[in-house]
Amino acid sequence: MFAAPLSISLSILQIGTTIELVGKRKNMKTKINAAVITRLTLVCALLFTTVGTTFAQKFAYVDTEYILSQLPDYKSAQKKLDEVSEIWQKEVDAKYAEIDKMYKNYKAEEVLLNSEQKKQRQEEIIAKEKEAKKFQQEKFGYEGELFKKREQLIKPIQDRVFDAIQTIAKREDLDFIFDKGGDMIMLFSNARFDKSGEVLEELGITPLDEKDQNDDGNPPGDDLPPQD
Repeated sequence: MFAAPLSISLSILQIGTTIELVGKRKNMKTKINAAVITRLTLVCALLFTTVGTTFAQKFAYVDTEYILSQLPDYKSAQKKLDEVSEIWQKEVDAKYAEIDKMYKNYKAEEVLLNSEQKKQRQEEIIAKEKEAKKFQQEKFGYEGELFKKREQLIKPIQDRVFDAIQTIAKREDLDFIFDKGGDMIMLFSNARFDKSGEVLEELGITPLDEKDQNDDGNPPGDDLPPQD
């Protein structure tokens, strides 16, 4: 059993008030019109059926961050990305270090330079800075080389995980599967609705380390009533 929502209670109260007023106008002796009773019954049935359908929907959740952390090919791909990113970042740092050195040398020698020499040195520094920014954008910018390499290495793995989740959803006739590891904030998650382990089984993966079911401080699954 569950408590009717406030909107249902208000609707019934409003209809009941209307019936009471009609009764008073007829000195409390007139019988309530049968059509009004029928309408009230239909409204209540419709509202409670809608609420019941909502509660009957089946749902589960997965933790994609945990799932990916258990996939050897994902770890390998992430390692390659980290290595490439580190190499490119060192190149970026070296370019800006060179620019900083050029600027310091310019400031130290500025009093000895004529106008033409100053202009030339300034243009050289500006050109180097543009070159460094262009390189940084090409490597780390949106749709840059790192972005494309991540798409090449990571996306196929994410697609496999998504396909496994879809398979489980269809097999268990689930209406919703939420991602605990995504942007959605889950204030409570019961471990018995966690399908992360089943996703790994579908992918043919044995977890390298057991998932801590109470890592978010939630109580064990037996504390909730069974899901319809």
